Amino acid sequence: MWKIIIGFIVFAALALFVIIKGGDQLDMGGEKHGADAVHAPEAPAPAPSAAASAPAPAASAAR
Repeated sequence: MWKIIIGFIVFAALALFVIIKGGDQLDMGGEKHGADAVHAPEAPAPAPSAAASAPAPAASAAR
């Protein structure tokens, strides 16, 4: 019985910690539909580096 109480206290402390750290950015409203839905624009893909565009050596050539 005491383990359930300790578990509840730990879970409640963790939940409060997450809520406090979230600040005013935390939205507890659930799913949004229609005009309420806010979709953040995707970040642009990073430019390919020179190492990624170089041809890979053949595995059979090493043998």
